[in-house]
Amino acid sequence: MNDALKPSVKKSRASYSLLAFLAMAFIIVGMTGIFSTYAIPVPLERALAREAAFDDATVAAKGSNPEAALAAMAPRLDDSLPAILSGTGSYAERIEAERLRQRARFALDTANLGYTLRLLLIVITLMATLFGLALAGRPNPTRD
Repeated sequence: MNDALKPSVKKSRASYSLLAFLAMAFIIVGMTGIFSTYAIPVPLERALAREAAFDDATVAAKGSNPEAALAAMAPRLDDSLPAILSGTGSYAERIEAERLRQRARFALDTANLGYTLRLLLIVITLMATLFGLALAGRPNPTRD
């Protein structure tokens, strides 16, 4: 067969820089997932620390000077301290009411964080996918 009549078949070689760029798009998705594993336990850890503070506050409220003992726990009780120091009922009742409010707040924080992380993963995954599709449809600059 005449060489002029042979179909021209050129081997397609991928550009290494484009492949590296595409790999980085997926690495970003993976890094976001890894970040999620560190961020998800934060509300639980905060809730457990606050529960321990409420337990200690219950013991401190039974002492001879409960207001001073509770005020000394201000860093651990954070925004719960004003609700415990002021209000109606005994210290034990106020601490228990605040414990229930904080549980609801931490549950809401957990739900919000989960939603935010899922949204972040979806957006980054879609961006990486669109980027990969754009690279796949782009003409290869190494072709003749």
